[in-house]
Amino acid sequence: MQEQKYSIKQWAKDDQPREKLRSRGAQLLTDSELIAILIVKGTPKRNAVDLARDVLKLGKDNLAELGKLPVKELMKVSGIGLTKAITIAAALEIGRRREASVAIDKLTVRSSKEIATYIKSFLRDLNNEVFGVVFLNRANKVKHYEVISIGGITGTVADPRVIFKKALAADAVGIILFHNHPSGNLQPSKADEELTKKIVQAATLFDIRILDHIIVSEYGYFSFADEGLL
Repeated sequence: MQEQKYSIKQWAKDDQPREKLRSRGAQLLTDSELIAILIVKGTPKRNAVDLARDVLKLGKDNLAELGKLPVKELMKVSGIGLTKAITIAAALEIGRRREASVAIDKLTVRSSKEIATYIKSFLRDLNNEVFGVVFLNRANKVKHYEVISIGGITGTVADPRVIFKKALAADAVGIILFHNHPSGNLQPSKADEELTKKIVQAATLFDIRILDHIIVSEYGYFSFADEGLL
């Protein structure tokens, strides 16, 4: 006998994700229930929670892994079209930015480990290489960060003129360069070293300190300052 499927509207009120969130709070919902709210409604054969469970499986039932997937990958789940996939991707990005915003409010740079942890919080899910700058005030407190350029899987190029234009606009006294290596390899390339030297030399003209250049990957970080390469 074929199992009968019920829509979420047929569930008890306390079990419906949106009602459950309203009455009990978001903290009590499972990952699949939260994603189901984003999906809004399912298909004639599968309700939103069923679809949400399939979406989670794409990320190995891990939200951090799910956040790495592009919109096209999310659309591989039958019943997840472009609009639903974009909504899910946007929600995951908001979560990532919220985490980074909480970190920046309290961050005064005292060590390479502190800034690397902060940088990893907003770069960890990227599959392509990006180059950016963290802008600091006189007390080494983070003002904000900005991605300067976005590249492919193997590299990106940063223009020093753009970096210092943004640093001056932000009234930054010091900056920390950063980029990620999606491959996982933490060793700087020759191009990384040459670009760093070029930026350090140019910084003296603007009386801006280059405190570090941090490379991050899922396996850790590499600090130019710690290794004596600045």
